[in-house]
Amino acid sequence: MLKQRELHETAELYELLRHPSVFPFVRQKATSAEEYLFMTKQLIEEEQNGLTISRTIVDDWGVPIGTISIFDIQDGAGFLGTWIGKPYQGIGYNQKAKLAFLNELFFDYDFHTVFLRIREENARSQAAALKLPYVVDAEESNPSLFAQINQGVNKFRLFKIPKDLFYLTTANTLEETEEQAM
Repeated sequence: MLKQRELHETAELYELLRHPSVFPFVRQKATSAEEYLFMTKQLIEEEQNGLTISRTIVDDWGVPIGTISIFDIQDGAGFLGTWIGKPYQGIGYNQKAKLAFLNELFFDYDFHTVFLRIREENARSQAAALKLPYVVDAEESNPSLFAQINQGVNKFRLFKIPKDLFYLTTANTLEETEEQAM
């Protein structure tokens, strides 16, 4: 489902990233495969320096289909960024990738909060975020952060995933799954 970022997969990922339904909403707006390769090199270096954590999302056959990353890491918190290529949207990869990545962040890297900054016009991503039982609206609980992310031209919604809520909802889901298997 997730693997370390590798440079050899950038051309394949770039082809997925440039689709008109994906490109407007990605953080790394590369205009060529070469530029995306360079941006990925930088991202890998940033991870080595503890500034970001990034993974490639792969399908059931190990084919790269998107990326999931946490940016602007500060004091056990950061901003989640995820994109999945158009042919792979709507079939459950986003939810599985988030679950695996959040487990890694909260339990391997000891994060306490993951924020989601979603453009107001990106209804698809907002709906996907709100389907997750551990996502909560953070606009009222974090007003200064909400104001900060909305200083520019683009306007955003702000959500967060607290570690304790993530743990409670996923532990409960795991327990229900185990009971059903018996």
